[in-house]
Amino acid sequence: MSKILIIGAGGVGNVVAHKCAEVSSVFTEILLASRTKSKCDQIAKKVRKKFPKTNITTAKVDADRVMDLIALMKDFDPALVINVALPYQDLTIMDACLTMKVHYLDTANYEPREVAKFEYKWQWDYRERYEQAGIMALLGCGFDPGVTGVFTAHAQKHHFDEIHYLDIVDCNAGDHGKAFATNFNPEINIREITQNGRYWEDGKWIETEPLEIHQPINYPDIGERESYLLYHEELESLTQNIPHLKRARFWMTFSPQYITHLQVLENVGMTRIDPVKFKGRKIVPLEFLKAVLPEPSSLGENYQGQTSIGCQIKGLKDGEEKTYYVYNNCDHAQTYQEVGAQAVSYTTGVPAMIGAMLLLTNQWLRPGVYNVEEFNPDPFMQALNQYGLPWHERVNQPLAFDE
Repeated sequence: MSKILIIGAGGVGNVVAHKCAEVSSVFTEILLASRTKSKCDQIAKKVRKKFPKTNITTAKVDADRVMDLIALMKDFDPALVINVALPYQDLTIMDACLTMKVHYLDTANYEPREVAKFEYKWQWDYRERYEQAGIMALLGCGFDPGVTGVFTAHAQKHHFDEIHYLDIVDCNAGDHGKAFATNFNPEINIREITQNGRYWEDGKWIETEPLEIHQPINYPDIGERESYLLYHEELESLTQNIPHLKRARFWMTFSPQYITHLQVLENVGMTRIDPVKFKGRKIVPLEFLKAVLPEPSSLGENYQGQTSIGCQIKGLKDGEEKTYYVYNNCDHAQTYQEVGAQAVSYTTGVPAMIGAMLLLTNQWLRPGVYNVEEFNPDPFMQALNQYGLPWHERVNQPLAFDE
C-alpha cells in the first residue's frame, strides 16, 4: 500500500522496523536509514529472518543535513517518514518532508542541542505550511508522549464529561543487571531528568527543582515504587487540547541506585552540555558520557521485569465524581523474545507503527501538524490490543493522589 522511510537505527528503530514488517498490507516497502548504515543492516537482517517476504532496504543519511534527507526522499519516494532519530533532528526532517510533500511522524518533540529545553512551539509553527502543502505531521506518537495522550482522549470520549485531574505515571521495574544505564538515548534521557520539574495547576505552570517532589506509587502487578515529578512534553499539548483540566502532572520511577549515580555524575560535571576544553579539543561532557554508557539497544537480552505506564484521571460524569485508571504493563523478556528489544523501546516503537498505520489508511489523516489526542482514540486503542500493548482499566477505584 505505502512505502515508508524510517530514520534512526537504535532500539526504537529496530522495533518500528519489525512491527511495520508485521503489517505488510500497509507498509509494502521499508527503507531504514541512519548515520551508521551498519546498524541499519543488522536490523534489516533480523527483520528479514522473522518476516522473509519483507521488502526492506537500508541507506546512510545525515539527518542534520536537509539536502541529504531531500536527496534520499527523491530517490526512494516514501509516503511517510517515521522519525526515531534524535530530537535535535526533528526540524531538519520536517523541513525535508515539507519540501518533498511527505507525511511526517515522530515520538519526541524538538529540542536544540545547545539548550536543555524541549517544547512543541518550534514544530507547531509548521502547522500552516504543512496544511497548505496537503501533508500531515503527527507529533509525539510513542508511549509517553503518545499512548498517554490517546488514553486521555479515550477517557474524555468514553468516561468523562469533564476531566479535572490527570496524573501520568510511568514505572520501569525492570532489572538489566548494569550498575548504571539509561533505557533510551543517554544524552536525551539525562537532559530530560536533570531539568526543573513543572506541572499545570489552575491555569498556570508551577516549576520545581529537579526531582524535588516524589512519593511512592503502587503500580499494578509491580507494587510500590518511588516516583518523581518531572516535566514531560505531553503535558504541554494535553493542557491545550483537553478542556476543564485543573491539574496535570507526570511521574516517573527511579531506583535509589540510579539517583545516586546521577547525582555523582552531576556533581563532577559529567552531565554538562556546554563544551569544555580537553587536550586542545572541545568536548561536551554529556556526549562523552553517552559514549561510555551501555547502548540502550544492548540491554534487552538479560532484562527482567515489567514497565507499567498509565493515566490516573479524576473528573465528572453526569454530574457525579468519577475516577479512572487506564494502563499497560509490558514485560522486558517477552518483548526481547519477540523483536530483540527491551520493553522501553517496544512501548515506544509499537505506537509509532500504529500511528503510521492510521495515517496511511486515512483514519487519522488531516493536513497540518497535530498531537495524538486530537484524533479519534478508538482505532488506536483497538490496535494497541492487537499489536502487543494490551491496556487495562480500573473505574472508581482509589487513585494514588488526593486533590
